[in-house]
Amino acid sequence: MFQATGEMKTDGACGRFVGPLHRTVYFILTFPIFFTAFTFFVDVFTLYITPCSENIASKSLNQTADTNIFNISSSWTGKNSGQSLTCHESSRFAHGQATYMTGLLIGSLFGGAVSDKYGKKLLLICCSAVLAVASLVAAFLPYVPVYLTVRGISGVAACAIHMCTFSLGVEWSLPKYRIWPPTIFSFIFSLGMMGLAGVAFLANGWMQFHLALGIPQILFLPLYFFLPESPRWLLLNKRMKTLQGYQNRSPEDKHYLSLLLDSVDNEMQKPLSEKTSAKTESNFANFTSPTILLRLFIMSYIGFASALTYYGICFNVGSFGVNIYLAQFFSGLSEAPSLLLPFLLKRWGRRPFSMGSLLLSGISCMLSLLVSKFCDMPALVMTLALIGKLCMQSTYCVSVLYGIELFPTIIRQKCVGLVSLCYRVACIINAVVTPDGGIPLPAMICYSSGPIIGAALCLLLPETSGIPLPDTVQDCEKQPRLKLQCCAW
Repeated sequence: MFQATGEMKTDGACGRFVGPLHRTVYFILTFPIFFTAFTFFVDVFTLYITPCSENIASKSLNQTADTNIFNISSSWTGKNSGQSLTCHESSRFAHGQATYMTGLLIGSLFGGAVSDKYGKKLLLICCSAVLAVASLVAAFLPYVPVYLTVRGISGVAACAIHMCTFSLGVEWSLPKYRIWPPTIFSFIFSLGMMGLAGVAFLANGWMQFHLALGIPQILFLPLYFFLPESPRWLLLNKRMKTLQGYQNRSPEDKHYLSLLLDSVDNEMQKPLSEKTSAKTESNFANFTSPTILLRLFIMSYIGFASALTYYGICFNVGSFGVNIYLAQFFSGLSEAPSLLLPFLLKRWGRRPFSMGSLLLSGISCMLSLLVSKFCDMPALVMTLALIGKLCMQSTYCVSVLYGIELFPTIIRQKCVGLVSLCYRVACIINAVVTPDGGIPLPAMICYSSGPIIGAALCLLLPETSGIPLPDTVQDCEKQPRLKLQCCAW
């Protein structure tokens, strides 16, 4: 369809130049990611000032600042325990976090199957609408059972939104640049964390706070209808007319889509040709391989430790003795350096980077614990803890890519699903056991020791940068073994 010379000329610049349709995909996908950050960390603020049951039952929502359900004039430091601790059970709002994390787990179980059947665009639009309506329901019905139900539904919707957003971003990118969508979206998510601090600071009450979270999502909802569907999904479901419409939009879109569809064809041909050989071995036989079991254990442990440390710090940023708004803002700002992730991976590879980030996270959390016990320097304590959180966030981003490269095609989705399950279970455990008043000593020891153990376990993993994806267990066993000189940075 293209002349050879013209194709070579444009292909060399393809890394920097993309079609208008591709830019539209990236632009639109930034909004649902930004808004899901609100629902992820809304409990950071409701955890400290919570509605009293007698006020909910007998008082109007638009009262003065003294009777507002969400009174920002009260202290956020958790030190004004006289009123708040006597008028409500703090564990109810810890259940809000746990319910949300449970919703994330449920969403991860069915989100992929639904998007495969009905398309990622449709699921993204529906879940974005559900997320916006959930915020409005919480604003007008501030009862604990309603709030917990809304949090669970929000978790399911947010998980589906994340799956669709990241999948669309990756599937609209050429294989060489697929690390960039997760990196960019992670940065947008951190901007949403910072934006949540601003919304909470400006909000005047419970109703105003949740309306400020829900109304912008409704306003941006029509924009999602202009989002193009995944080319891979359209090709698999034989929606050739839609694909043709995308290609006819501009010459740049036509050329980029031709490259994209060629890469999809190349990826699909190899697994299809090996299906017959893959069927000769049962899934049980593949899972009995010592190589697979070892990798599954290590990646599951890293996912579990990452969730404990990351969310343990995120949900307790107000316990470091720093203003809660500033703490939440800097919690989001601390993840901005994740934009350097593709460059660091290209320079160091998967295993050295994972080891370094895990080790730095553990050391930072340990220093944060020591400083909090022996020095009265809350700003330094929070800084060290946020460095640990940044490292764990980077580790998880890399582990998602690393896990895909470590497991064979015939059982890859099952292995990645088990690792994700461990991550979600750790999120729920963390939300249930972490108390409102701060991070206790045993929890902080777990946050620091867990990543350090994970860094040591990474020594048992191979380096997968620049190596073709394994299709069988035999391919995994042929991957490069550990060499001491490889660990030198």
